[in-house]
Amino acid sequence: MIEKEKMLSGLMYQAWDAELLAERQKAKELCHQLNHLSPSQPETRQALISELLGQESDACLESPFNCDYGYNIKAGKGFYANHGCTILDCAPIHIGDNCLLAPGVVIATAGHPLDPVERASGEEFAKSITIGNDVWFGANVTVCPGVTIGDNVVVGAGSVVNKDLPSNTVCVGSPAKPIKDIPPKQ
Repeated sequence: MIEKEKMLSGLMYQAWDAELLAERQKAKELCHQLNHLSPSQPETRQALISELLGQESDACLESPFNCDYGYNIKAGKGFYANHGCTILDCAPIHIGDNCLLAPGVVIATAGHPLDPVERASGEEFAKSITIGNDVWFGANVTVCPGVTIGDNVVVGAGSVVNKDLPSNTVCVGSPAKPIKDIPPKQ
């Protein structure tokens, strides 16, 4: 397997592989263009967002926005990321419809080995993240690799999501835990 195949399969891989470096560089260039584009150019902005995500998208990404690859972000309709969001999409991230990210949210599929020798060798891994429909993350929420968040979930500001969260709940804390039920969407 090449390093990209390993990365997308959840296996340990070398992030400094030439192909992966080139793909991250392309995403950085697109993010740079997006982050320096005047807000008075909405059509150009939307075209850059669609190019970055590798699909036609109505996503609204406020500047600054940063990601690793872009093409692994599968955003549903009505996706909004407020200022200062970072998405490390080394593995696929599936985001449902009508999801909102407050400022400073980090969604990270990438992780590193606990063993210091392995970590120093450049090895890392990535695990997919799934976010349901109608989800809202408060400011500075961090979502860790491999989690699934159900539909109609609100995650309170500053929370760290390191385990799956059930649908129709308000979740807060580090680690984030359900504290309240929300009526299901009718």
